[in-house]
Amino acid sequence: MAASEDPAASASRGDEAVETRIDPSVPVRAVFGALSHQGKIRTNNEDQFIVMRRTRSREMLASSLTREAMGHTRDEGYVMVVADGMGGAAFGELASELALRTAWELGAHGLIWPPKINDREVQRLLRDSELCVQLMHQLLQQRSLTHPEVAGMGTTLTAIYSIGVDAFVVHVGDSRAYLIRGSEIRRITRDHTLAQQMVDAGVEVSRTVSFQHVLTNCLGADSDHVTSDIHHVQLRDGDRLLLCTDGLSDLVEDHEIQARVQESEEPQAACQGLVDLALERGGRDNVTVLLAHYLVGQEPAAAAAD
Repeated sequence: MAASEDPAASASRGDEAVETRIDPSVPVRAVFGALSHQGKIRTNNEDQFIVMRRTRSREMLASSLTREAMGHTRDEGYVMVVADGMGGAAFGELASELALRTAWELGAHGLIWPPKINDREVQRLLRDSELCVQLMHQLLQQRSLTHPEVAGMGTTLTAIYSIGVDAFVVHVGDSRAYLIRGSEIRRITRDHTLAQQMVDAGVEVSRTVSFQHVLTNCLGADSDHVTSDIHHVQLRDGDRLLLCTDGLSDLVEDHEIQARVQESEEPQAACQGLVDLALERGGRDNVTVLLAHYLVGQEPAAAAAD
């Protein structure tokens, strides 16, 4: 099935607190795959990625009640981030590295873990996500000011933060996020490129090819301002979320991505198959693929991102 923008994959709005999450006693776990390759032409890899698990647990240490009566809870949240740097030489690699190092620090101290997901908490998460993007942008611009030799470096950034069945996608640039649900694949993100702007204005796709890598929005570079698209997606058992750089999406159609993911039982094998396919078709750019397979109400045998 051809990919389309997911109308349900949008940020929640409104001030009224409306409960959206499932029973918290139902476990939500994910199994991951991740792979990056410099491609067949590039001499270095300017892509960077992170897959991170956050945990929140509660365990009784002493009580007159039995441990069985009190129970033990352990919630897991997940973060996936991919960044595609630009700037020539090693500067693109530095830009994406700085962005992800900042994401790592913010993931430890700046991301809230709400007691429940409702409209009010969603709005708070959206504000915090936007603040994180602005901090990354400022960091890259400050590095360019203090180190003129790296002036103009920048990076895309696409990230997913999931808590239970609620996933939040933050997007800047043209690295993509997809939701794969059964036989359907839905592109969550919209490319921030001149080519996409031209298509939106009614220009034929065939006439926009030479502009598909001209970014209109990114972290760092020479832009005074950066904007981020933020989406809220509710997950079901068996759903897969995929992040990739344009080294994959330029060469592999959306329906082919879905097919490769569906035919692979393990996320890591799916990532390998997609990277191999991009390399078979020329590997003109760095290519990075991250894949999360969500299991709702069941425990995964193992997590590839330990």
